[in-house]
Amino acid sequence: MAFYENTIVAKQDLAEKEIKIIKDTYNELINNSSGKVLKVEEWGLLNLANKIKNYRKGFYIHYKFEGDKKTLDAIEKKIKVDGKIIRNLTVKYKKLDIKKEFFGKEK
Repeated sequence: MAFYENTIVAKQDLAEKEIKIIKDTYNELINNSSGKVLKVEEWGLLNLANKIKNYRKGFYIHYKFEGDKKTLDAIEKKIKVDGKIIRNLTVKYKKLDIKKEFFGKEK
């Protein structure tokens, strides 16, 4: 199994409850398709560099997980039919840094 990071950008006008449902759905999807979620980060509502489908902002959810081709196929298939997701990116790593948070609050 390899290590991956997947960042999902959801529509800006979703309610907090819908964001939680998206987060839980993809968390379960990864765990049920021979993967293992190591960390989930909610980066919040951030500005987009360019408009995507007439949205200037998006709600970012970042997953760090361990998985294989079956896991990636399940994620891609679900994202294609999910109308709440406007963009996503999956990156493969040899080693995964779980301690660092990109948009975490500095103490």
